[in-house]
Amino acid sequence: MAGIASLVGIGLVGTAVVWAGSSALERSSGRLGRHYGLPRLIQGAILAAVGSSAPEIASTVIATIRYGEFELGVGVIVGSAVFNILVIPALSALLSDGTLDTGRDVVYKEAQFYMLSVAALFLVFALAVIYYPVEGPGLQGNVTRPLALSLLILYALYVFIQYLDVSDAGIEPVSLSRRPLLIEWGLLIGGIALIIAGVEGLLFAAIGLGDVFGTPSFLWGMTVVAAATSLPDALISVAAARIDEPAVSLGNVLGSNVFDLLVAVPAGIVLAGATPVSFADAVPMMAFLVVATVILFAFARTDMEITDREASSMLILYFVFVGWLLLESVGVVSVL
Repeated sequence: MAGIASLVGIGLVGTAVVWAGSSALERSSGRLGRHYGLPRLIQGAILAAVGSSAPEIASTVIATIRYGEFELGVGVIVGSAVFNILVIPALSALLSDGTLDTGRDVVYKEAQFYMLSVAALFLVFALAVIYYPVEGPGLQGNVTRPLALSLLILYALYVFIQYLDVSDAGIEPVSLSRRPLLIEWGLLIGGIALIIAGVEGLLFAAIGLGDVFGTPSFLWGMTVVAAATSLPDALISVAAARIDEPAVSLGNVLGSNVFDLLVAVPAGIVLAGATPVSFADAVPMMAFLVVATVILFAFARTDMEITDREASSMLILYFVFVGWLLLESVGVVSVL
C-alpha cells in the first residue's frame, strides 16, 4: 500500500506542476497572440493549442525513448483527445452563459481537418501492419520514420492554411515593448518546462500503478494521465468560453487534437526510429475517438451551437468511455 500511496502522491504532484505550467502558458500565449496580431481563432488553433499540447508530446517522447512504451504515449494522446472532444466543449457550454456558439470557421475548417487527422493516423497504423509486420500475438507492425513524417507533412499543410488566414485577416497587433515581450516569452517557455516535468511524474506513476495492479500501463495513460495532461486545454478553452469567445474555446480543442495526432504521436517515432504498434489495441481506441469526433461535429453543426442538453450527453458518453476502460483493467471485458 505504501507503494500505491507514493505513486498516487507523485501523480498528484505531477498534476499540480502541469496545472502551474498551463496557467503561465495560458496567460503568455494570449498576450503574445495579441502582440503579433493573430486572429482569435488562430490563437486558439495554433499558438495556444501547440503550447497546451506540450504534455502530450512530452508523454509520447518520454514514454517511447525512456520507457520503451510507445503504446503508453499513444494511449495518453487518444485518451486526451477523447477528453478534449467530449469533456472540454461540454464544460465550456455548461459554464458559459447560454449555449456555446460554434461558428462556420470551426465547423467547416477546424473540425473537418481534425477528422482528416484521425483518418490519417488510422491509415498510418494500418500501413505499418500491412507493409512492416512484426511477429507476435495479434496484428502488429512497425511504424517507421517515413510513415511518421507523412503525418508531420500533413500538419505542415494545416499550418500553411492557418498562415493564409492570418495573412488575409488584416488585424492590428497590440504592441509590447522589448522587456514585457521577453517576459511573456520567458513565461511561455517556463510554462512548457513545468508541463514537461509534471508529465515525467505522471508517466512514472502510470507505469508503477500498472505494475502494482497488473494492468497495461496504457489504460492508466488513457484515463488518469490523459485527463491530467488535458488541463492546459481545459483551462484555456473554459476561460475563453466564459468571456464569450467560443472560437478560441473550440479552436484550441480541435487545434490541440490535430497537433497531438499529427505531431505528438510521430515525434517519438522520429526520435526513436521504427516503433511497433498493436493494431488490435489501436482499432478500439481509434474507433471510439472517431465516434466521439462524429458526435461533436454533429452537435456543433446543429444550429451552429452546443446546447446544455448536448453538453450533458457528451459528459455521459465520456463516463461510458472511462467505465469501459475500468472494466478492461479488472478483466471483465477484453476488447483491448
